Amino acid sequence: MEKLLVPPWLESLLSAAFFTICRTHGDAARSECNMYCLDCRGDAFCFYCRSSRHRDHQVIQIRRSSYHDVVRVSEIQKVLDISGVQTYVINSARVMFLNERPQPKSGKGVAHICEICGRSLLDPFRFCSLGCKLVGIKRSGDASFTLEPKNDELMERREGISSRMVSSREDEELREGSQQDIYPPTPPPPPTSTARRRKGIPHRAPFGS
Repeated sequence: MEKLLVPPWLESLLSAAFFTICRTHGDAARSECNMYCLDCRGDAFCFYCRSSRHRDHQVIQIRRSSYHDVVRVSEIQKVLDISGVQTYVINSARVMFLNERPQPKSGKGVAHICEICGRSLLDPFRFCSLGCKLVGIKRSGDASFTLEPKNDELMERREGISSRMVSSREDEELREGSQQDIYPPTPPPPPTSTARRRKGIPHRAPFGS
């Protein structure tokens, strides 16, 4: 039953170590391992590894908030049913935490708490993180990470349309930039002295007296 409710890559994602320095590109500027490939299900990797090894794969980027790993809702909702998980707005982006965060026991008067770890929540959600939802699914099976096929197909269509529009704009910008670099604008021709001009009225020299 778990296999139907949980994608095979999720537990590997939640247990992966992020924000270590890439062994291959350690001297590069963007060498932090903050990406994960849903197709390979291996370790986290950096920006340069994605370009060389995971170019055509399904990859999500992990971010950090207060030393905890988060993922943008706009990315993870494409591959998971994230219903029931508390979301937060951090730096103008809506995110959710990958795993449970330790905290003191919730005091009295807290309206909403995580069903698994008891963490206080801002809104009436069931879980504080993807990890806690995973535990809840294993315990009771009354939730799921699997997207409905209809919603998934519709999302793929929308993504296909938007990606084509974005790639088209990028291609146009790239082409325009290339033309500006390779073919500088031709300056207007300078005025020539032989241009046609209307001649003035000739004047005869005065007769001598």
